[in-house]
Amino acid sequence: MTGLYNSEVEKLAHFMQRIEAGDKIEADDWMPEEYRLTLIKLISMHGMSEIMGALPEKEWVPKAPSLSRKLGIMAKVQDEMGHGQLLLRVTEDLLKPYGKNRGDLMQDLFNGDLKFHNVFHMKTTTWADAGIIGWLVDGAAIITQTNMLGASYGPYGRALQRICAEEVFHAQHGESIIMALAEGTNDQKSMIQESINYWWESLLMFFGPASKETTGSSKQDLTIKYKIRTKTNEEFRQIFFDKYIPRILSLGLTIPDPTIKFDAESKIWTYKQPDWNEFKKIIRNEGPRSQARLNLRRTSYENNTWVRDALSAVVN
Repeated sequence: MTGLYNSEVEKLAHFMQRIEAGDKIEADDWMPEEYRLTLIKLISMHGMSEIMGALPEKEWVPKAPSLSRKLGIMAKVQDEMGHGQLLLRVTEDLLKPYGKNRGDLMQDLFNGDLKFHNVFHMKTTTWADAGIIGWLVDGAAIITQTNMLGASYGPYGRALQRICAEEVFHAQHGESIIMALAEGTNDQKSMIQESINYWWESLLMFFGPASKETTGSSKQDLTIKYKIRTKTNEEFRQIFFDKYIPRILSLGLTIPDPTIKFDAESKIWTYKQPDWNEFKKIIRNEGPRSQARLNLRRTSYENNTWVRDALSAVVN
């Protein structure tokens, strides 16, 4: 027993040496279970967020204000679905020791065991909401995802290279929508402000709580420990403020937080914390559109069982 224990300790020490040296861990390499489970939770949640994140904008495909806008948002929805499938495939390799696959991940989503980003539980009631998702939500995603391009897990980092490149276009697409509205009528400008007011708290929540004491989660600590990412939730949020608050203000819009300010000495934005209890409620699938979107995804999955069965027959 002692010899086996020492062997496992030596494996872990060698693994951490590889991580510290900047080596890339591949799917068939030995890895500690904590590392594997951290990756599964992170990448599957990312993948499902891409899939579920396409649904709020899908709602605006038939209502887009012009043919070019319709084509643009359709292409974006297609990209997001592709990102989700790519990430679920990366996750599937990690699931092999547990005898699970992508189908099991979908069931985990449906029964509430697999979460997706809080922002995609929210309503999209105006065309400005579709623009804000592209401009600010995808902008927030780019901040976190580009930080993980150098992730210690090679397959995830390589998948992110394609995803991040396409997300840049998505953010530009959203910014284009917002700029067109900002140059339009007073009603259109008011629509943007109302959208920012609605999405602001969700955008703050997007990065997660500053510390594990808020939710009891230590996921950010593990991802940093294993060099999957290099920054904390709060550092990401501060980068978001630095990049986007000046842009929002330059359009004559306001931030729906009268307390927010930049401390020149510390170079830190101080702001009103979002309601983290509301965050917990939303990620329990109790958000404004949680069940409607899950039901849509569930119905689609069930209706297309025959496609998966046919493909399975071809492969076998």
